[in-house]
Amino acid sequence: MILWNLFVAFLIPATIGYGGGPASIPLVQHEVVNRYKWMTNEQFGEMLAMANTLPGPIATKMAGYVGYTTSGWLGAFIAIIATVAPSLLLMLLLMSFLAKFKNAPQVKRLTGYIRPVICILLLTMTLQFFTEGATGSGWIHTIVLIVSSYFFLEIKKLHPAIVILGALLYGGIFLS
Repeated sequence: MILWNLFVAFLIPATIGYGGGPASIPLVQHEVVNRYKWMTNEQFGEMLAMANTLPGPIATKMAGYVGYTTSGWLGAFIAIIATVAPSLLLMLLLMSFLAKFKNAPQVKRLTGYIRPVICILLLTMTLQFFTEGATGSGWIHTIVLIVSSYFFLEIKKLHPAIVILGALLYGGIFLS
């Protein structure tokens, strides 16, 4: 039953997570944390931070990790297949359709209408992580990490993986 639940848990975000991997993160969080309770929100945040330091699509890394921790290698395989299969099948089936209508105003409007919803999903998850970070690490450390992350990401244009590694180092030094 858990393998079926893993398949469903990652099939749903992969099917309705329009906008790429980041858009599917809140959907995966809902399935993994809220629905099936395979991990806490804090564990999910830690997994997400570690997954962002590694190369490759975020959704498959999350699927592999959650699948493995819940059911071993078979669970990882099932979760990754559930994550990859919908996009792969839709791309194969709809490639000619998308190529024909990609500049149509209706398709562009559709994309424009979906973006605010994705923004709210990511904002909600961000607020949850911010609240838990401030509660667990304290307001000063949380503000230092937010300001320094913004500085290094937006002003210095460092790669996100480097900033995440820096935050992990900061946490290892100051929060242990």
